[in-house]
Amino acid sequence: MFVVRESRPEDVEEILAVAKHLDSYNLPYNREVIIEILQRSSASFAGTIPIVEREFTFVVEDTDAKRIVGTSMLYAQHGTHHSPHVYLDVLQDEHYSETLDTYLVHQALRIGYNYNGPTEIGGLIVLPEFRGHAQSLGKLLSCSRFLFIAMHRDVFRDTILSELLPRLEGDGTSRLWKHYGKRFTGLTYREADQLSKDNKEFIKSLFPQGMVYTSLFPKDVQAEIGEVGPQTKGVERLLRRIGFYYANQIDPFDGGPHFEASTDTITLVANASEVSLASSDTSLPEPEEREFHLVAMPRNGEDGFRCTWSPHPPSDSRLALSVDVAKALQAEAGDAAWTVRL
Repeated sequence: MFVVRESRPEDVEEILAVAKHLDSYNLPYNREVIIEILQRSSASFAGTIPIVEREFTFVVEDTDAKRIVGTSMLYAQHGTHHSPHVYLDVLQDEHYSETLDTYLVHQALRIGYNYNGPTEIGGLIVLPEFRGHAQSLGKLLSCSRFLFIAMHRDVFRDTILSELLPRLEGDGTSRLWKHYGKRFTGLTYREADQLSKDNKEFIKSLFPQGMVYTSLFPKDVQAEIGEVGPQTKGVERLLRRIGFYYANQIDPFDGGPHFEASTDTITLVANASEVSLASSDTSLPEPEEREFHLVAMPRNGEDGFRCTWSPHPPSDSRLALSVDVAKALQAEAGDAAWTVRL
């Protein structure tokens, strides 16, 4: 059995092992940073810090092996007065010369800031040996966050943002940064990425505030603007199916496309419902009657958020779980749970 649960401070070494495989902005391969992330996550789940500061880290655990095999993250608000959400608008600038009877459309980039930003999903990593698993662990990690949002709707903003990874160089750097950001800051991609975690002042001071025409970039760089990288195609397909769309914005460092959706129109949020758990069901529905659902237990005292798959559909606001699923969720008959059909 695999269960998504909230992270704990004692997960630091296992999460560090997961982070090593991507070493991303959201989840860097750095023990001290991981410790801080887990401390903030614990305070976020407990509701002891302001909503705008809440950053939730989830893990997917092999409950038999007691091993963490992946992570995902959820930021209640990405973009505040002290640390704005920074992006590049991808614009179409039209020009016409009557003298030459020439009409041209130029793609252009223009930097933007959001001080009252959206909720953001990110930090999705699954260990290489568990990718492509029959239980769709990446999908489980991703979708469980939307069920959590439905369960705590008042905590999250009316727009959800997902910054997808673009096509990167073999060493993990960005061609766009080489031809854009580095020219205005003098920093390498890695230096700028690390600095921007805590200080975005240099972006506002050094980046051009007007439009920059992408025709000034090499053809291969132009072609990658707004393109989803090959390692993120599956995430893009999932997001589009549940209501996300390309927002004509990209990350100012790596050029990764931004996908957005109205929170209440995301199918996994809109269709989620609260149910009461019935006695465990020892039988599986017939194959043609199986409807795989996400089932989640809300946080209750020391028992944290837990979520997994179940093949049993709810009936009249009641849901029967298999014995294995009930055990994995630490659930009993009569408990309140949340569920949504995939």
